[in-house]
Amino acid sequence: MGGRFKGFQDLQRRPEHIRIPYAAAAGGQGDDRVVLKSRKSVEEARSWRYDHQAWLIGPGIGRFRDPADPRPDLPPFPALIVRPSRLAPLPAEFGPRPKFAGAGRRSIVRIDIRPGTTLYGTGEVAGPLIRNGRRTTCWTTDSFDYTDQTRSLYQSHPWVLAVRGDGSAFGVMAETTWRCEIDLRRGIAFRTDGPPPGVIIIDRGSPAEVVSTLAELTGNMPMPPRWALGYHQCRWSYEPDLRVRELAAEFRSRAIPCDCLWLDIDYMRGFRCFTFDPGRFPDPAALNAELHRAGFKTVWMIDPGIKAEPGYGVYDEGRSGKGGGATTHFVRRADGAEYNGEVWPGACAFPDFTRAATRAWWAGLYSDFLATGIDGVWNDMNEPAVFDQAGKAMPSDCEHDADAELGGPGPHARYRNIYGMQMVRATREGMEAARPQQRPFVLTRSNFLGGHRYAATWTGDNRSDWQHLRWSIPMALNLGLSGQPFGGPDIGGFVGEASPELFGRWMGIGSLLPFARAHSIKDSEDHEPWCFGEECERICRAALTRRYRLIPYFYTLFYTAHMTGTPVVRPVFFADPTDPGLRAVDDAFLLGSDILVSARVEPGAATGVSCSLLKGWRRFEIPGLPEHDSAQLPTLQARPGSIIPLGPALQYSDEKPVDPLTLLVCRDSMGQAEGTLYEDAGDGYGYKQGDYRLAKYRAEAGGPPRVVHIEGTRAEPTRGIEIIEV
Repeated sequence: MGGRFKGFQDLQRRPEHIRIPYAAAAGGQGDDRVVLKSRKSVEEARSWRYDHQAWLIGPGIGRFRDPADPRPDLPPFPALIVRPSRLAPLPAEFGPRPKFAGAGRRSIVRIDIRPGTTLYGTGEVAGPLIRNGRRTTCWTTDSFDYTDQTRSLYQSHPWVLAVRGDGSAFGVMAETTWRCEIDLRRGIAFRTDGPPPGVIIIDRGSPAEVVSTLAELTGNMPMPPRWALGYHQCRWSYEPDLRVRELAAEFRSRAIPCDCLWLDIDYMRGFRCFTFDPGRFPDPAALNAELHRAGFKTVWMIDPGIKAEPGYGVYDEGRSGKGGGATTHFVRRADGAEYNGEVWPGACAFPDFTRAATRAWWAGLYSDFLATGIDGVWNDMNEPAVFDQAGKAMPSDCEHDADAELGGPGPHARYRNIYGMQMVRATREGMEAARPQQRPFVLTRSNFLGGHRYAATWTGDNRSDWQHLRWSIPMALNLGLSGQPFGGPDIGGFVGEASPELFGRWMGIGSLLPFARAHSIKDSEDHEPWCFGEECERICRAALTRRYRLIPYFYTLFYTAHMTGTPVVRPVFFADPTDPGLRAVDDAFLLGSDILVSARVEPGAATGVSCSLLKGWRRFEIPGLPEHDSAQLPTLQARPGSIIPLGPALQYSDEKPVDPLTLLVCRDSMGQAEGTLYEDAGDGYGYKQGDYRLAKYRAEAGGPPRVVHIEGTRAEPTRGIEIIEV
């Protein structure tokens, strides 16, 4: 039952390692083969516990617990949408199995891997796509200007995807909300604070199947409103309201597509959440109405830090525990007093989102806020970040009155990792209650495994440099492999100054990732597409026109992610998991299953991108793009046998209610091709009652595409259809 410490062959000649008998390593069981072990961890190896409790919770899904854990049952785990049931004993042939070590408040779980296994996931991490040899710490952290050596970022995903040499795969989930180190230097290891975690292992025939099964356990992403798939422009901050109006006019006069403008913290009155500065934003309802008429949506920021100021209504309600059946809605210090920490407004209190009553109170605050015409909400600083504490983290001994569904009352050390997740849960519930006929859009900086049920995400405060541009691709990919399909970087970089070449190149790549938003830091130079000169403006216009023409394809991919958990963007090895040459590719990605995007992530005028990653895939371009330097945009290739739906060139996603349809047809060697197109109202929940149209197109040899299967009751719009052969 495990215990062979596979994967250490490459360490046999290193002096810091020694050989120990296999029987000793396995706790006295097994044969006399020798395995390699670090001198520092020989005692750890001798303490491994193998006789774990294990059972099936689904086909090919095993759940394990430490046999030394004295608790009668594992506590609830907020990443899971249901509490796993013990369906059957674990069969002897079940593949990967964990071993446990540690005691008291520190636990270790290790899973051995075969040689040739590559590791991915671990959530939000900078650096290369492959995670072998890396360590990540699950501890939500305000990691301003991070690098690939920064071990903890804004989100926590105690999850690893392992792809074996034969293309089969398994995923490992550690059921812990405590601080957790994921160590992938020798196999897979989770070192956790707190009680021993349960471990769920999903064993499947391919990595795509593992990720889809992860969604079965943690829930599927909700269907976003279609406008959220458009381009978003943000800055810290656009103010006053006249500046926002000028920004909107520039986008439309320059014919640069854009759906959404964002308002950072400076719209507030002294950084007090749910308020508007009377001088800079005297009439937010009129501003939003004007922007709506021009085809723009708006997203406004709300932070968790509530200014601790008597007389400020939100603080007074929270302190009194309004509607919550308790004396306060705020997190308490270990001595029972209200915890206050410094954030933008000064001393702040922090809602205890681990309580359902507090989440309901918070949700209710959005009714008047959204009544001004705000379309989406941005929850930032929700690790939570506290400026006057070491590591910008709330003290670990602060107390949460968590409900039983999350595990009951406990210290911040237990609940920090899910604080942001529970905040966006409350925000989403508030938006749903305030506008039940509209799909919410929520963006969050901090989140936890399973938090994709509540919010999209971005990769935080990156830097305007080429290294961060390169990392933006594997960061989006590993988030997708960790169950978060809707994410992307700050296009152009947040910290520092982008050059025209960098901004244009980043726009080309970022416009093909799931979430496409440019964002820049306060006091930087202006970072709008036209601020970098005419050439960069042309590149940005063409890149965004590409995205908008691809929105029918994007929207279909989001529906697929919503239904199956399959990521919108996928590593290239998803096309052939058995090809080891694809495992480390992180300057290219698959957009769905039918488009290969190959990017230039280094400075300099490249003349082309290698198109030999996937044999037979054919290079194409989206027709009708504005004038631009095509060498600065990523190269697109189509899968043989695919049909890719395109819409018209738009300035915003709802500009033309009935879109002309273009079908790009890339036939295989037999002259055949297939593709799907999902359509619905673009907002609301009619699709749940069947008001959608999922059409499957097929082209036989020598013939045009035709619809061969339809799901849903929505009628096909009356429109022209253009066929383009690739």
